[in-house]
Amino acid sequence: MPRTTADHLTADAPTAPYGNAASGTPVPPREATTPSETVPPGGDTQPGEATQPGEDIQPRGATQPGEATQPGEDGTPTSTGTSAAASAVTSLPWEVLVTAALLGTDRRPPVPPGTPAPVDAPTALLDAAALHTVRQRAGLLPAASEARPEPAAPDPRPPLPEAARHRLAQLLADRAAPSGAGRRGTAPDLTELIPQWLATANRRGFRAPAALVPALLDAARARTDLRPQALAFAGPRGLWLAGLNPEWKFALRGGASGSLWPDLTDQEAVRRLWEEGLFAERIALLDTVRTREPAAALALLATTWPAERAEDRLMFLDSLRTGLSGEDEPFLEQALSDRSRNVRATAAELLSALPGSALAGRMAARASSCVSPDRSGGGASIAVEAPHECDAAMQRDGVVATPPTGRGERSWWLGQLVEATPLGVWEERFGGRPAEDVVALPVADEWAAELHTAWCRAAVRQRDPRWARALLGAPSAPLAGGTGTSSIAERSKLLAILPTTERASWIADFIAAHGLSEAFQLLGVCAVPWAGPLGRAVVDALDIARDGGSYPWSFSGVMGLAERCLDPAEADRLEVLTAAQDEQEGASPGAGGYWSEAFQRLVSTLRLRAAMEAELTP
Repeated sequence: MPRTTADHLTADAPTAPYGNAASGTPVPPREATTPSETVPPGGDTQPGEATQPGEDIQPRGATQPGEATQPGEDGTPTSTGTSAAASAVTSLPWEVLVTAALLGTDRRPPVPPGTPAPVDAPTALLDAAALHTVRQRAGLLPAASEARPEPAAPDPRPPLPEAARHRLAQLLADRAAPSGAGRRGTAPDLTELIPQWLATANRRGFRAPAALVPALLDAARARTDLRPQALAFAGPRGLWLAGLNPEWKFALRGGASGSLWPDLTDQEAVRRLWEEGLFAERIALLDTVRTREPAAALALLATTWPAERAEDRLMFLDSLRTGLSGEDEPFLEQALSDRSRNVRATAAELLSALPGSALAGRMAARASSCVSPDRSGGGASIAVEAPHECDAAMQRDGVVATPPTGRGERSWWLGQLVEATPLGVWEERFGGRPAEDVVALPVADEWAAELHTAWCRAAVRQRDPRWARALLGAPSAPLAGGTGTSSIAERSKLLAILPTTERASWIADFIAAHGLSEAFQLLGVCAVPWAGPLGRAVVDALDIARDGGSYPWSFSGVMGLAERCLDPAEADRLEVLTAAQDEQEGASPGAGGYWSEAFQRLVSTLRLRAAMEAELTP
């Protein structure tokens, strides 16, 4: 049997009739023939051969009523037998026809068992398939139209000013444009300005233009960092559209069916989503309830806690960081006995952030026995005796017994004990000294680095600005050898605890003393736009690097931060830096041109940000 038989059956399957009942999409009919070409299945006329009026065209092998036939000269069966075999083929189920087409009519004749095969089995098979298809199409009922979706909820926010609407369209179009590789030139990077534009628009309370919401959702789908601001700006129309397009399902905050958040005052709806929702939906629900009503979120978590998987319990427990208080202590104490080590460690970390918790008291007693004033020196130094074992009680309270590769066991245990101890204990332990004086005390036996690192983690965990200042030390102090910590990573975490103005001032003094290379990681924790002293310190350091003949591309990260974070009012003051300088002896080749382009791009970006701000001003 030719290969095309199976192909024909696949194309004309009854399961795909003319017109799709689900989607309403029509299937194009076969090409029509002219009247002179019309031949019933099995007819003997040739294309273009007309029939005479009144002349009946009989199917192949058909006879007139009462007309007997004789066996053919070629030995073929009589037409009566052929007609019976063809009728048997048409009575077969569709699945049998498909099997015969796939295997071949020579291997699997399309007839019931005990019935002789028709002379032209492939043709009979296709005729039977055609008959099945016609029957299926004739019995097809029109599909019921789906109900039109409900309109989106009204958005009462005012519309964007016209200039701001054009700006948003430009930003979104630039995001979708292919980015070319190589030298950036002097043009601003519009893609990097989208987060700032969205933040300003949300702060001013505008609503998104309806025509730009699809492009906005596409941008949020591609960049997760845009999603919170983009969804807030898109508003109810964005969620309405997300329910109609599976590619935007990330925007939905409800069940898999596309429903939105239940009313959080409806306890039954909240409970149903908590028990039946997907994991991501349950996490989002718990976070939202925790933000609004911490006690209600804890009660919700307690209802299903024993039945949750270990990895889910860990994620749910992490949600309790928001609004953590003494009311969470009984639940967290029970979690200390959890069968998962990671859950136990997270519960212990949360309890240690509560200075009045029982766990904090137990850890303080252990740490105080290891770290004490050196009595031999009159209490003017710190003596350290690391623990000699990690017993079961310590492990229950979150101390991990096995250290990482390269760490000693005793120093590893000591760091965990000090990290979980309330910082106020050390001020009492060392005679009421303030944090600055305690940190400045010499530490015996080279335990200073381990002790100060543990204090840094404790200050970050307990959000204590006094100890953060003490451990940061003076910004102009040497990077190594001074009091406190010398780690840039630890300093960036400590700086995040301080007020924004104090943070910016400390980093500005640090840049003036140590330059930009050491300060890049610190700049990431500063509020935008940078305060005046910090911005001037960054620009001055860039100017010094240019005059010194440094490689400009080694400062590309700082320059990119400056484009997004400098106060736009600094643009005029920076104009003088855009001029190209003569190549200096010993400078990297082409550095002058690169520096000039970088400062031109910085100035043009700052002016663009100023224009965006003005366009969004009511």
